[in-house]
Amino acid sequence: MQINKLRGKELDQLFEAVLSLKDMEECYRFFDDLCTVNEIQSLAQRLEVARMLKDGFTYHKIETETGASTATISRVKRCLNYGNDAYEMALNRVAEEKKEEVE
Repeated sequence: MQINKLRGKELDQLFEAVLSLKDMEECYRFFDDLCTVNEIQSLAQRLEVARMLKDGFTYHKIETETGASTATISRVKRCLNYGNDAYEMALNRVAEEKKEEVE
């Protein structure tokens, strides 16, 4: 796992801050202060690429709909296949929450 390369006091502090956020509005406010608009959009784009790959969309369709480069799509696919299963975990949890909201 590459995650051990990342570990450290500053990153722990960042993750603790993210975990302390209570709702969507707090997330918007925090990330607006923390990141540039482009950084936030890049993160959101990668998550959407992961969702689309998981749902079986082609690179061409993903590139067209998200504007992501094939390099970004390939990197996300590599993470889906060989990473820490975090995209899958997060996407499944979001899908479950949305399903529960509908019911």
